Amino acid sequence: MNDARTPRMLQRCLQVSWPAVLLVGGWALWVKVNGYTELVAPMPQRVAADIAGHPGAYLGPALTTTWTALAGLAAGTLVGGVLAVLVWSSRIMTAVLTPAAVLMRSVPVVAIVPVMIGLLGTGRAAVVAITVVVTFFPAFSLVASGLRAPPAVVLDVFTVLGASKRAILVRLLVPYAAPNALVAVRIAAPSTILSAMLAEFLIGKSGLGFMFVDSVSYSHYARAWGTGVVATGLAVAAFVAATRLERRVLNRVT
Repeated sequence: MNDARTPRMLQRCLQVSWPAVLLVGGWALWVKVNGYTELVAPMPQRVAADIAGHPGAYLGPALTTTWTALAGLAAGTLVGGVLAVLVWSSRIMTAVLTPAAVLMRSVPVVAIVPVMIGLLGTGRAAVVAITVVVTFFPAFSLVASGLRAPPAVVLDVFTVLGASKRAILVRLLVPYAAPNALVAVRIAAPSTILSAMLAEFLIGKSGLGFMFVDSVSYSHYARAWGTGVVATGLAVAAFVAATRLERRVLNRVT
C-alpha cells in the first residue's frame, strides 16, 4: 500500500514545487551569469537565510499586509457586486457606472494616490481604499455577467407568477451570480496582496511595502528582496485559499 502511494506523493510534490524550483534556479543563474553583487541582486540562499534567521522581522509586516489585503478584497468584492446590481437595475445606471468603472480600473495606481491622500489622509484607510480600487473590477464584471445568465424561460416563469423585480433579483439572479462572485474572489485574491503591498510602498507606514522601502533606505537588500519573496508566498496562499473556498461553497450549494 505504501509502495503504491509513494509515486503518487512524489508526483504531487513535483506538480506543486516545480514552479518554485524553476523560479529560484532561474534567479540564482541570472545573478551568477551577470555577476551581480548583493547591492544589485542577492543570491536566493542569502534571502532565504535572512527570512529564516529573522522571522519576527517579517511576521508583523506580513500580518499587516494580509489584513489590508483581506479588507480590500472583501470591500472590493462588495463594491463590485453592488455596482453590478445597480447596472442591472437601470439603463441609466448602466450608462453612468460602466464607463466610470472601466475608467477607474484603467487609471494607474500612482495617479489614484494623491486623490486618496486628499480624501483619507495617509493612514491605513487610504491604503485599503487603494486596494479596493485595484481589486473591485473582477467582481463588477463577473457578477454583472452572472446577473444576465439565467435563461429567458426561467425569467418568464417568474414574470408570469407576478414576482417583483426585487424577488427576481434575490431569488433567481443572485444565486446565478454567486458562483461568478467566487470566481472574482479567486482571480482578485493574489493581486490583492500585491496591490496592498504597492499601496504600502507608496503611502503606507507599515506592512511589507513599507518594510521594502525601509530596507532599501538602509541598504539591507537581502531583506528588501525577502519582502518580495514573502509577498509572493502570501499571494500564492491567497489564491489557494480562494480556490478551496470556491470549491467548498459550490459543493454545498450544487
